[in-house]
Amino acid sequence: MNILGHEKTSFIDYPGKICTMYFVGGCNLKCGYCHNKDLVENKGVPILQSHIFEFLKKRKKYIDGVCISGGEPTLYEELYDFIVYIKKEGLLVKLDTNGTNPSILRKLIDENIVDYIAMDVKAPMKKYHSVTNVVVNVDKIKESINLLTTSNMDYEFRTTVCKELVSREDILEIANELKGSNRYIIQNFRDRDTVLEGKNKFTSYNKEELECIKEEIKDYFNEIKIR
Repeated sequence: MNILGHEKTSFIDYPGKICTMYFVGGCNLKCGYCHNKDLVENKGVPILQSHIFEFLKKRKKYIDGVCISGGEPTLYEELYDFIVYIKKEGLLVKLDTNGTNPSILRKLIDENIVDYIAMDVKAPMKKYHSVTNVVVNVDKIKESINLLTTSNMDYEFRTTVCKELVSREDILEIANELKGSNRYIIQNFRDRDTVLEGKNKFTSYNKEELECIKEEIKDYFNEIKIR
């Protein structure tokens, strides 16, 4: 796996847990608002797996688990073996994914080697191309959503929102498509130099706007949050 980033300790990325974060390079989507431009473009110095395993052995007394993010981790065949190793160390595993590879998610869920999955739902199904800038098989997105909602594992769906790409109506439509699921997170866009299409291209929502949207859809989910 081409692991290009590491955050030693996170208190927010795994709900209720302390985790260490690893970020893989490469993504099959090209969302303009993505704040990990270098990861999407596979730029950076790879971290050797031997260093990762050595770190986890030393660190496992102080963390609950590992979050594997990106980029898109399911692009790597080595993901399965990487997770197995982490589990053997007695650590929980959270996976961040865009849901484009449901067959891999199914294997991880069926074999019970992943503990939490956070899946990004980029847009209403009819608008996936315009937000991700690639042709997406939305049937695979729907399959991944169904896998999570019918599983016994802990999961969340989340949508990054900016006014230019994801409108209020889009958020309401996404919420309706995900209605009845466990946890939904609305992530407000944050501008920075590392945005894929560049800084000052997209506009965040203000807090009051998102709170109003949240109020409209609060009964759709067991839990809904704004980040």
